[in-house]
Amino acid sequence: MNKLLLIAWMVCAAAIGSPAAETRTASSNTLAQPLPSTHVHNLFRATTNVFSGNSPDSAAAFAEIATLGVKTIISVDGARPDAEAARKYGMRYIHLPIGYDGVPSNRVVELVKAAQTVTGPIYVHCHHGKHRGPAAVAVICEATAGWTTNQAVAWLTEAGTATDYSGLYKSAMDFRLPEAAALGKIVELPEAAKTSSLVDAMVAIDEEMERLKSAQRNGWKGIPNQPDVVPAHTATILWEHLRELARIDDTAKRPEDYRTKLTASEKAAGQLRSLLRDANADTAARDTAFKSLGQTCAACHKPYRN
Repeated sequence: MNKLLLIAWMVCAAAIGSPAAETRTASSNTLAQPLPSTHVHNLFRATTNVFSGNSPDSAAAFAEIATLGVKTIISVDGARPDAEAARKYGMRYIHLPIGYDGVPSNRVVELVKAAQTVTGPIYVHCHHGKHRGPAAVAVICEATAGWTTNQAVAWLTEAGTATDYSGLYKSAMDFRLPEAAALGKIVELPEAAKTSSLVDAMVAIDEEMERLKSAQRNGWKGIPNQPDVVPAHTATILWEHLRELARIDDTAKRPEDYRTKLTASEKAAGQLRSLLRDANADTAARDTAFKSLGQTCAACHKPYRN
């Protein structure tokens, strides 16, 4: 997605305030309202029956979500959900993890199927409740609440979804209601999905590293043959891959030294991300940060590659 196009979409969405409000009134659809909360972060009511926020991390958080009338929690985070804790408060989990590069077509079908078939209000979350979760809510509300593309994009902005994640915005912009045949093929929605393995995560990380190598050879001016992907976006996706990797069950079972090295790689990726986002950062500083990232990754990869 061309970044200028994304910005234009967002400016357009913000500029049409009154007409958008008229559309919402006509369709009985009010855009998200932030809700006060003690135990849940980034809590919003998107529609009467759709709530959005962060991953509940305590009994008190689950209890608070239950008081909203929620009967089903949909997680799009990679981490395994605490289905047992949800059941204690009369709620069930559906686990449909997505990445930061957008909502894939198969997940769109599953999200729409879930929203159309579950009983009672739903609560949608990723880890922090700011990026992937709101993108899933956008898709759900476009399918079930009559949201327009402009409304979906305005919601992502309101929820705090970073423009770095252009794929998430693109999912809202390009939404098409799945055909009945595709929805009919979905028989079961998992309580806990089979998430990506460590090998899959490493493959994804390697792909982003290769893009960054190409960007470096191009003086950090862009990625050759990929005009819609900017280096800062690539570094952000890599950083998120490392953060997600730190939260999976496999990582918790590994030695402390592995987790320490992984944290160092995440920090290095964050530093490179910041420099690539800073228009005033010089090439030498970016090169140094990328070299540091490569060294931290190698320090982990060498002893733990098997």
